Amino acid sequence: MSDPTRRQFAASAAFLPALAQRSPNEQINIGVVGFRGRGRDHYRTFAKIPNVRVAFLCDIDERLFPGAVAEVEQLGGNRPETYNDIRKLLERKDLDAISIATPDHWHALMTIWGCQAGKDVYVEKPVCHNMREGRKMVEAARKYNRMVQTGLNRRSEARNQAGVAYVRGGAFGSVYRAKAVVYRGRTSVGRVQEASIPKGVNWDLYLGPAPYRAFSLNRFHYGWHYFWDTATTEVGNNGVHAIDVVRWALNKNVHPVKVHCVGGRFVDDNTDQETPNVQNATYEYADGTLVELEVTTLPSPSFGGVQMGEFFYTPRGYITSAKKWSTVQADFTPRNTPDPPSGVSLRATNLSFPDIKYNPGPEIPDIPGARDDSHFQNFINCVRSRKREELNCEVLEGHMSTALCHLANIAFRTGRKLTFDPATETFPGDAEANQYLTRKYREPYVVPDKV
Repeated sequence: MSDPTRRQFAASAAFLPALAQRSPNEQINIGVVGFRGRGRDHYRTFAKIPNVRVAFLCDIDERLFPGAVAEVEQLGGNRPETYNDIRKLLERKDLDAISIATPDHWHALMTIWGCQAGKDVYVEKPVCHNMREGRKMVEAARKYNRMVQTGLNRRSEARNQAGVAYVRGGAFGSVYRAKAVVYRGRTSVGRVQEASIPKGVNWDLYLGPAPYRAFSLNRFHYGWHYFWDTATTEVGNNGVHAIDVVRWALNKNVHPVKVHCVGGRFVDDNTDQETPNVQNATYEYADGTLVELEVTTLPSPSFGGVQMGEFFYTPRGYITSAKKWSTVQADFTPRNTPDPPSGVSLRATNLSFPDIKYNPGPEIPDIPGARDDSHFQNFINCVRSRKREELNCEVLEGHMSTALCHLANIAFRTGRKLTFDPATETFPGDAEANQYLTRKYREPYVVPDKV
């Protein structure tokens, strides 16, 4: 059977009636795509939402179907149909939305295909494998009027909403600098020999837009995080959660104008891993605001057991989300040192050496009525209401935050500080850096110029 093309998807979408607001009692049929890891959380959560039916499961590894089908049947009371090719799944007229939890390199193309087929999309973070893809995803969502939610689910937590509102409100001073820290330990993947493709695994579909590589367990389930072809480094894997909270709190809806990133792969030389395990990035915005991102998978200190935190610096001290949202007041008091008998004044020197104390600052108030609604529930609510502005992390937000990860990776790969043009999303006059804004796609898995 021939593969559906972009034109076929677009044509089918054109004949779909405009969706009015849907009744809360109307059943929504979801297809979960990629469910060995994070995708399990997708189908488990959707199956518990009233009037939502996990009707389809799609994965290139057919060995996963029996267990997942049984679990969905137990949770939701229906037996989902299975597919190993998303293109065939998207032909289903009774499919309302897809939920994508595949490796990074597939996110953009699946999202665009979904929009072209008239389906709403929930797509895991990071939204895409390179910056151009993110912009094309936004274009597709707009052109086909689709609800596209990015899986940056910290935006759906009431405590983060309150913290962000407090930073934005300026009650503790204006933020001039912010930092995101992510310490998520991982062990070495070592070295693994190439092997034959396991029965039930469609390796060609797994690689999709990426270059063809021989099968290796290190390039497969979860190991794909450690290769440039399929991943966005730990900066894109978990760093995107932290940098998204920073950008959200600072209300930065433009890209930075300068970026620098240093790091490397330390400690472990006997590994197939290509990507770094330490990265420190700095961003400069046109208004002078500084943002930093520190990410590592090596042993590192934690903040009271918390592996991720954000810090917002003001003249009064700082606001932090580490462990819980709080403020720290910095009290710098000039020392009252009496002049010596000689009468020589010490005032000028002592002004620069104050007594310093750090004390708990004002409490951060909760937002009245705010609650921890599931990020998935928020998506379903918007599938029903058709109100894109009510998505907690619409795809444009996902693109803007994921772009910071791409900028860091590009600066790391070029090994130098880069100047970026936010308007064109390019590096002016820098061919070396610009080559990393997109990739060479393997036919037929091409993200098109015109979506």
